[in-house]
Amino acid sequence: MIDSGFETKSLRMELLLLVTFQAPAADVERIMEAVVAITPLRMGKYDGNAYQSAQGIERYRTLEGAAAGAEIELRRRPGTVEVSFELPDDQALAARVVEAIFQAHSYEEPVIRIQPLLTCRSKGLDDRANPNRWWNTTGDWKKADLQVRENA
Repeated sequence: MIDSGFETKSLRMELLLLVTFQAPAADVERIMEAVVAITPLRMGKYDGNAYQSAQGIERYRTLEGAAAGAEIELRRRPGTVEVSFELPDDQALAARVVEAIFQAHSYEEPVIRIQPLLTCRSKGLDDRANPNRWWNTTGDWKKADLQVRENA
């Protein structure tokens, strides 16, 4: 296992923390607002960086002592997503972020995970001419996203 960062010509691999939580899709904006109030989730020249999965189905059964009371049947909640983002390897910051997620979350027992992570950061080299970059291709997702929002 690689236990320290390293560099290549174009990027640095850094040790960070991966924070992941599961929540109903409708809760995500509220939770992420609480997170970015603590830390900007910066990645190079970008901030607010996080990933949200497609919606899936969460499965669980409430037991005795749960706020909803004990149930016999297994619940299946559609519309649950997973969100992940990276933080510096700082326990005090991670504790504040996890507490913010918990307070903004609608669940009694939210799924929140933290894992050590080796992740890349660009060295910021001038690669404007790289034909693989999104700004040099015809498939610009940003224009398609803007068109979807304008037609909504």
